[in-house]
Amino acid sequence: MNSSVQSSSIHPYDNPIPGREFILSLFGKMKKQLDREQIARALDLKSPDQKEALRRRLRAMERDGQLIFNQRKSYQLITQEQLVSGKISIHPDGFGFVSHSKTEKDLFLTKNQLTHVFDGDLVQVLIEQEGGKHSYNKLIKVIERNTTHIVGLLKRQGKEFVLIPDNNQIPQKILVDDRTLLAENVGLYVNTLITHYPSYQHATKVRVTELLGLPNSSGLETKLALRRHGISDQWSNTVIEQAQSLGNSVLNKDKAARVDYRHLPFVTIDGADAKDFDDAVYCERQEDGNWRLLVAIADVSHYVKPNDALDCEAQERATSIYCPGLVIPMLPEALSNGLCSLKPNEDRLALVCEMTINTDGIVTKSAFSEGLIHSHARLTYDQAYALVAKARSKVTQKLIESTPEIMPHVKNLHTLYKTLMSARKLRGAIEFETRELKLNLNKHSKIASIHTVKRNDAHRMIEEFMLCANVATAQFLDKHKIPGLFRIHAGPQIKKLTVLRALLADKGLQLGGGDKPTAHHYNELLTKIANHSDVSAIRTLLLRSQSQAEYSANNQGHFGLAYEAYAHFTSPIRRYPDLITHRAIRAKINAKGTNGLSKVLRYLKLDRLSSQSLPKKTYPYDVNAIDKLSAHCSVQSRQANHISREVEHALKCNYMSKFVGESFDATVSGVTRFGFFVELNSTGAEGLVPVSSFSQGEFEYDASTQKWINGTQKFSLGDKVNVALKAVDARLRKMEFSLTATTSL
Repeated sequence: MNSSVQSSSIHPYDNPIPGREFILSLFGKMKKQLDREQIARALDLKSPDQKEALRRRLRAMERDGQLIFNQRKSYQLITQEQLVSGKISIHPDGFGFVSHSKTEKDLFLTKNQLTHVFDGDLVQVLIEQEGGKHSYNKLIKVIERNTTHIVGLLKRQGKEFVLIPDNNQIPQKILVDDRTLLAENVGLYVNTLITHYPSYQHATKVRVTELLGLPNSSGLETKLALRRHGISDQWSNTVIEQAQSLGNSVLNKDKAARVDYRHLPFVTIDGADAKDFDDAVYCERQEDGNWRLLVAIADVSHYVKPNDALDCEAQERATSIYCPGLVIPMLPEALSNGLCSLKPNEDRLALVCEMTINTDGIVTKSAFSEGLIHSHARLTYDQAYALVAKARSKVTQKLIESTPEIMPHVKNLHTLYKTLMSARKLRGAIEFETRELKLNLNKHSKIASIHTVKRNDAHRMIEEFMLCANVATAQFLDKHKIPGLFRIHAGPQIKKLTVLRALLADKGLQLGGGDKPTAHHYNELLTKIANHSDVSAIRTLLLRSQSQAEYSANNQGHFGLAYEAYAHFTSPIRRYPDLITHRAIRAKINAKGTNGLSKVLRYLKLDRLSSQSLPKKTYPYDVNAIDKLSAHCSVQSRQANHISREVEHALKCNYMSKFVGESFDATVSGVTRFGFFVELNSTGAEGLVPVSSFSQGEFEYDASTQKWINGTQKFSLGDKVNVALKAVDARLRKMEFSLTATTSL
């Protein structure tokens, strides 16, 4: 033992076990690392009882983040500089990563440290340096729990009832606490509330709160996904009562002091299964050759006021969630499918964006007004397209007979669209054409068939009109310095670009623009690969190199769309940011005055109005509030996308289970160290081909180009393969494939 650590150097201590502060003082007086025996001698602790009490105290000090037990089996003092906090993401294999900084690398934590941690928990981690070469990160404690419910399958194991989570990021044992009525519900999927969080010594305990159904029961996939993410598909009585109290039709008093557009033949053009109609459009050619485009959006903000019951619920949800066969709306159906939906032949309140567009497809002027519209027709995309592309078909002739006044106006819309598309190409917006699959469900809410959705000019036409209105809105917010939610999309990060360029080089391709490529450079490459054999895979590579779009209080432009400013305005029924934007515009309108003509808001007339002139009652948001809303809405938007994908994967697993053993043509969609993923060409179903199924000799994984190589043979992104479905795990929503003998390497 080091001579500096002697019991004689410490004054006798009255109590048999010194306090924590006294123990901590040893590390400053003596040395940075001390094992338990050294500490015992320094404190003159000799009896077995004293040493056991010391062991327990040191373990408690470990748990509380005061000391760390390191790789050398010694204790050392923890300094605040070594501690970081962040959210943990747990891998299905049990290890985890803690995200703690936008600039620093995520911290890796080993599996054995995470037996009492849930994905998404806020944790404190010690970054410990050993020898200056290797980093051994250690979990100190869980600061905040972010999981309250767990969904899973109720099972019996001996005398215990356990929950088998349907989330593969929860590997620990889950005990069901309440034994009442459990036996008769074994085998059901249930939702549970956590009653006791896990520790190193004790397992998680839960109580059943909801019976969800037997495996394979109707609609179970959607129920599980929603509960897994803590989303309810139910409404409180207060919210329902408020929505119903607003009635089914627009009141006469609400029509007053609005710009009356009912004489104009607005139309809604949407999907065949759509029920909530956010938008209606109308356009006309003016005498000077310019176009007048009006985009009318449901005026949800007239009915949903800041901080009322409907608003609080909408803010919490932040978005509608679209799953196959089911929509979980942001607002109750009395509003989303009723009073706020721009149904044909009914008066509806709208916020109207009126734009002047020149012959080059450039919006030269825009104005907003509180309007009253009367949609003249509800068209599907296919019907609208037929009116301009299949005018002589029987279906089109029947449609024209029922609404003869619509035909010339739809043609106008299409002519304007072609003008806007020319401007879009000059602007350089990235043109990604990806395959969209439609899942056709049967009466049991399971997949009956899958087919590819064919997009036509009507889809693109409405999208282009909505883009025009969204840009006009963003310019309005920016010009008048109103704290608002912008939809931003940053350019690709250097790290992602480096990976992308390596993968492209392996395919003999190159993306221009150096470290700062523009949307034009992406389009140049997309045009070049149009007839490439693996065009779909290369498009996927380009998509993955992009940053995620998000909401922000700061206008940073939209890289993918090639806009200097962009905001969401066109879907207040299903997106909360749009509702906030509507409140900003209406507050500015009403700040100008209440006269009908003065309610037509034009930029040049409002230069002298500042954001301070917005009425606090109708727009109670400052920069801090918008910052928080931006973060919340971004998270909820991503979560909604995750839920939709999870339901789709689950339904596809159910659908594919009857094809186990059959072969399929597929495309390699991702490559990892443990194999590669494939997407079936026929159904879009995805699954893993593990490296253990490679039978043509020894393969090596090349991380730089993300491919498996065996001499001249390889598997890389975009390769065509033939695979057999080996197994389906419906609970974890996974499929496993193996290569067939017909695969050409």
